[in-house]
Amino acid sequence: MMATNGKGALSVASNCSCEKSHIAAVNGAASGTPGHSKLQNGGAAPPQRFTFSPEPTMEDIRRMQAEFTDERDWNKFHQPRNLLLAMVGEVGEVAELFQWRGEVAEGLPDWSESEREQLAHELSDVLIYLVELAEKCRVDLPQAVLRKMALNRLKYPASKVHGSAKKYTEYKD
Repeated sequence: MMATNGKGALSVASNCSCEKSHIAAVNGAASGTPGHSKLQNGGAAPPQRFTFSPEPTMEDIRRMQAEFTDERDWNKFHQPRNLLLAMVGEVGEVAELFQWRGEVAEGLPDWSESEREQLAHELSDVLIYLVELAEKCRVDLPQAVLRKMALNRLKYPASKVHGSAKKYTEYKD
């Protein structure tokens, strides 16, 4: 549960133009949810890859959280160290949801709607704190992701690592 400074949880209501998609995207209701479709020849197509909804954007999330924090005069509490510790706490809450389940199948087929909703809340808390931490540290997260993915492609060339879980330092040229 994301309760900043013990005073309450984040509301998705905002002046953001994408507010309707916030409601529609709750709990993976976005288009592209995994599923099967039939081909014309009667065979089953492979499952579609899950996709996020296009809104809100990372910038929308940053702006909504900044407005939320400003409205409550919480910036004095939302400094990098505090945000990091809060995010770690939220990651712990995500871990609790998986703690005694053993291996969990992709798509969480054995989870109840209530359990899925709780997971959505906790993952949202982690993302909100991550985005606000990036803002406070002046890290342009979308651009940082692009740079990091380029580095990962160099460290883990598909032709060398395909099907292996070794760390990049364990590969020989």
